Amino acid sequence: MSTFSGIEMGKRSLFAHSQSIQTAGHNLSNSSTEGYSRQRVELKATDPLYRPDLSRVETPGQIGQGVSIESIRRIRDTLLDKRIVAQSENTGYWNTRNQYILMMEQVYNEPDETSLRTRMDQFWDAWEELSLYPESKSARQSILTRGQTFTDAVHNQYRALRGIGDMINGDIEAVVKQVNDISGRIAALNEEIVKVKAIGDNPNDLMDKRDVLTEQLSELIGVTFDIRDRDEEYVIHVDGFELVQGKTFRTFSLASGFENDGYYRVVWTGTGEQARFTGGKLGALLELRDSDIRSEIQNLDTMAMNFVDLVNSIHRNGMSPNGKTNVDFFVEQHFIENVSGNYDRNGDGEYDSSYIFRISGANTLSPRAQIGLEGIMTLSSPEGLVQVPYYSTDMVSDVVARINNSGAEVTASLDGDGRLVLKGTSAQDPANPDFVIRHVEDSGRFLAGYAGILAGYGPENAYNWETADAVLSLAGENVQYAVAPVAHPSGWMEINREIKADVNTVAAGKAGYDGVAFPGDNTIASAIATIRNTPVMVGNTRTFDDYFADTVTAIGLKGEQAELSLETQTAIMKELHDTRDSISGVNIDEELADIIKFQHGYNAAARFISTVNDMLDTIINRMGV
Repeated sequence: MSTFSGIEMGKRSLFAHSQSIQTAGHNLSNSSTEGYSRQRVELKATDPLYRPDLSRVETPGQIGQGVSIESIRRIRDTLLDKRIVAQSENTGYWNTRNQYILMMEQVYNEPDETSLRTRMDQFWDAWEELSLYPESKSARQSILTRGQTFTDAVHNQYRALRGIGDMINGDIEAVVKQVNDISGRIAALNEEIVKVKAIGDNPNDLMDKRDVLTEQLSELIGVTFDIRDRDEEYVIHVDGFELVQGKTFRTFSLASGFENDGYYRVVWTGTGEQARFTGGKLGALLELRDSDIRSEIQNLDTMAMNFVDLVNSIHRNGMSPNGKTNVDFFVEQHFIENVSGNYDRNGDGEYDSSYIFRISGANTLSPRAQIGLEGIMTLSSPEGLVQVPYYSTDMVSDVVARINNSGAEVTASLDGDGRLVLKGTSAQDPANPDFVIRHVEDSGRFLAGYAGILAGYGPENAYNWETADAVLSLAGENVQYAVAPVAHPSGWMEINREIKADVNTVAAGKAGYDGVAFPGDNTIASAIATIRNTPVMVGNTRTFDDYFADTVTAIGLKGEQAELSLETQTAIMKELHDTRDSISGVNIDEELADIIKFQHGYNAAARFISTVNDMLDTIINRMGV
């Protein structure tokens, strides 16, 4: 053993206690730093001087060599970190939904006197007034004014919903850029961490930064992370795909298309494959834009389209005081000009599809009459086709109800003349156009002969929108049909200019046998007023009142769900963060106590060195002859 080994032992102690004091100071300095984990100096006894082998000097025992620093490690619970990352996904999801659902609620929660429903009720009231006073010009002026007020309210609601959709689309673009940036920063940290570990050090602060970024990333898109033991490679997964693997990472891009109003699709850069997100802020934004907002606009479009179609179909049969007939009250903007609904969908210059919104049967039916027929109708649905059976004991109303409850994207109702009316609804799949009947088929004779819609039964006589001139499969000249409208009727519906120019163009009755309207005839005004509570199938709802009730209720329930879920998630995250802070957080009192302890140890080591120095001085300088 060296004479100066005591000095070396004291030096090790000084270094160990000095590093411990510095580490405690580092903890205190970062007590308010987000994501910082307190660090501890791991001390160990230095290996003894002698090992148990034959070359060992005979001594009373192994001679200790003091203390040394084994490592500086951070206090962290990996399992708790994984729980927090998993829960961060839900926090980002519900926080985003809560914010935007609240904005959507504000679109519907207008003051009662200016709400869309109030404006529609005022419009119906004006027609009721005209039915009481068919010759009144002031009643006609009231219809024009209230009709314009109603269309303005529809336009405002459409623009408000579309504005929220555009805002969400912008947020999607910003979040994608943020995700790509964070992924790149995590990959860069991975590379630095591996380099530091390769020389035997612990990159604690770098790993803290990586954990903070991982939690932020999970809040955006919902991720899981794993550390591979083989090479300690840090891997982040999203939806079953590797997003970050060590120093490499993948990114997302935005691709525009014609589907869903041309909004961005999020795709994997390089492959162009659409990326799927079930949680996090980005998942909530995509769901809000592509499902919630799209559904709300489709519902509003459905209401507007049915409103326009129903009022026009009655009004054009009337005669106005100025002698005009066959005049639509509202302007209908058809998707195409072809009267048969033919459309060139693939762009090759030839018609290949038929865009028909409404088909009205040729025969008058009684809703309480038993049909005495059996068969299966096949109609288009979100999943392809749906079969709707009917039986000989069914009444006409039973068959109509069964169609409407089948989940088909086709609704059925009886018009004022008792004719069966089939209408295309909004399409769940963005690839399919809204308000287009895609398939109608009957294995029996309910649609073919009884209702007078199809020319024949069986697959060979089915109506199929994927062919030109599909209307030739209908039952003949007495069948009426309407071409599909331009997208978003709620954005373009307007009152006919002829009516705006002269309110006497508003019809209250029909033409008599002599071709002149009888002054006291109110059949048209009464028929339009009764639309208010008539089961005309506005999408999946029976009446316009049902539409408004269902719409307001649905958005209210969504808001309540988002608010309660966010409160629950906030409480869960608080508990998890509190638990992590109790493990990894910096306790100022504890760190100050450690500094005092290490300071005493440092002073003791210094005194030890001073004592050994005095001993050596005595031996070297004072032991003489």
